[in-house]
Amino acid sequence: MHGSLTTIGAGPQFIKARVVTRAIQLTEGIEEILLHAGNHFDVNMSKFVFNQLGIPKPDIQLNIHGGSHDEVTGRILTEVAQALLEHTPDRVYGDTNSILADALASSKLHVPVAHVEASLRSYNKQMDEEVNLILTDQISALLVPTTTAVKNLEIECFRAKPIRVLQAGDVMQGAALLFTRNAFAPAYNQLTKDFLLATLHQAKNAFNPKRLANIIHALNEIHLNQILVVLPFHFPTMRLIAQQGLELDVHLIELLGFFEMVWLIDRCQLALTDSEGLQKEAFLFDKACVTMHCETEWVELIEVSANELVRADRQKIEKAAARNAGGSVKDRDQLYGGGQAAQRIVKEIEKANS
Repeated sequence: MHGSLTTIGAGPQFIKARVVTRAIQLTEGIEEILLHAGNHFDVNMSKFVFNQLGIPKPDIQLNIHGGSHDEVTGRILTEVAQALLEHTPDRVYGDTNSILADALASSKLHVPVAHVEASLRSYNKQMDEEVNLILTDQISALLVPTTTAVKNLEIECFRAKPIRVLQAGDVMQGAALLFTRNAFAPAYNQLTKDFLLATLHQAKNAFNPKRLANIIHALNEIHLNQILVVLPFHFPTMRLIAQQGLELDVHLIELLGFFEMVWLIDRCQLALTDSEGLQKEAFLFDKACVTMHCETEWVELIEVSANELVRADRQKIEKAAARNAGGSVKDRDQLYGGGQAAQRIVKEIEKANS
């Protein structure tokens, strides 16, 4: 029996981990050790997602949350090293922002690391996640999600390095296929007509008064004159909106569980977001997306016209929403691997352990 240490730390990774955990459970000869770093800002939300998705209770719970990026990374590095010494897994795999600490600890102890969603690039090194990904890719086996990510490796000359690369596909497509049947409407659902699903929480928007004001004015305009805008209530962003004296005139709803969000994505006319995750999730449910950000890791969605990048430009947001609402997109080129990424990842773990 071989041990595989899975590390997770934040909301989106819980969903991905559930898909891979299911594939591991269906495979003989691999025992999964689940480590939760706890670096999600909302610990109660983490527990809620665990229960809703049916993720097994973590074998190791670190509860490392709060503090600066360097503080969190340092604490995770120390704790993961201790966990590796105690559990001695054959391989560590992870896809969270804490993966840099996992990769460093593992390499020092000569434990192989597999990096899920490797080689994703926005080419903006002011983003902490970008630096983490670049450094982790240097010392890991790379489980690459897309053809674009493979091209990134070629640009960075990875082909000349002794690093194993597998284009596994994207785990979230498997999640979409697995969890769609479990989706349900919010308990207070009053959505009786067409609506646009919006999310707003990225620090680059929320902490910039001009960008935040532009986005809020655009959402209000769309809601009043184009189509109902449904916005899940993100508490830190709402505090910043209030501090700036802005009025938000849209259909606000409480922060939802994963299955309720799937229900909304599946039924919305358009996704309008600054979230990397929702950009791709919208595509997996055949929905167009407008992204209120300066860059995206999912550049292939821009190339196939499934996503439109409009920054925090008020007029561009309004025009893009009007142009794309109700539009449908199709994954004709199997951009994300057809929903088999988890199975390919587990086979790679088996191959490494044989």
